[in-house]
Amino acid sequence: MESVPDVYQTLARKLDALPNGFPPTEDGADLRLLARLFTPEEAELACQLRMELKTPTEIAAWSGREFGPTRKLLKDMTRKGLIAAGPIEDGVGFGLMPFVVGIYEMQVGRMDRELAELFEAYYPVFGRLLTTRPSVHRVIPVNESVRSDLEVRPFDSAAGIINANQAWGVVDCICRTQKALIGEGCEHPLDVCMVLSNQPKAFDHSSVIRPLTQTEAHATLKRAADAGLVHSVSNNQQGLWYICNCCTCSCGILRGMADLGLANVVARSPYVNTVDEALCGLCGACVEKCMFDALEIGMQLEISGQRCVGCGVCTLACPEEALTLVLRSEEQAGAPPVTLQDWMAERAHARGIPLEG
Repeated sequence: MESVPDVYQTLARKLDALPNGFPPTEDGADLRLLARLFTPEEAELACQLRMELKTPTEIAAWSGREFGPTRKLLKDMTRKGLIAAGPIEDGVGFGLMPFVVGIYEMQVGRMDRELAELFEAYYPVFGRLLTTRPSVHRVIPVNESVRSDLEVRPFDSAAGIINANQAWGVVDCICRTQKALIGEGCEHPLDVCMVLSNQPKAFDHSSVIRPLTQTEAHATLKRAADAGLVHSVSNNQQGLWYICNCCTCSCGILRGMADLGLANVVARSPYVNTVDEALCGLCGACVEKCMFDALEIGMQLEISGQRCVGCGVCTLACPEEALTLVLRSEEQAGAPPVTLQDWMAERAHARGIPLEG
């Protein structure tokens, strides 16, 4: 294994101790990836951070560093997408960010072929994260696909999530960018990954995020749905701040199905597909659109309730409008953890690790 400074091993263990996880590799692919992202000084400071946002004054005090250089380094790391930052009672706070969802997704502006290849080398082991419950991502349905007499819960409605926020933005999909750089790009659109905020004009001065109006955000969502992409969000009910529009050919989560043979890598929506056999012409358009191999044509259209994630993408492809989403049973539908903190507590318990403050 290629030698890397010990600080990257410390940082790797620190990231793996978070509920999201950052599993180690035998060949050091995880450490080479961190060494490409963080300078040794940045890695050392990241090892001193907690998930809870703290001020530069507090961080400098407990890490034994000078205030001025510490504040500057924290700001530089935030601009690189290596740590989290946000408003707290005493000003602006900084904290440790998980690798996924977090550091990786924030590398849109820095992603190049070298970084893309390093992530690809790490991906087979990264896939271990996808088997732990609760899942990192949750599918939400394309609104037009849900039967009109059913009430869609606010946290299951992509349109509702957009309407609940005050600022909207779009970035290029980090997954499709990464795959394209290693010569394995797909035909799906890049500029459809959405970020949201309850702070008006939150993205107006971003160098990476393109601000959208609310109308433009809805148009972006529709463009993603029309392209056959699956809407997914973090697996909790409150504080939803992004909508990923994913595909099994590039998405770091959904690729777990196609590349690693893992089932149920995302939490399903509470809906399942159903067909009106009187309307279905067995044309196969829906089968071509389904990314999860949940549909099969025989004497009639067969739908696998186990493989169907309830995304509704196939319903938009049906020329006869024979497909629609209906609620699963109450036991199967369930509900995601309420807050991100609840999700982290459940995830930490499932992994058998303490939940850091």
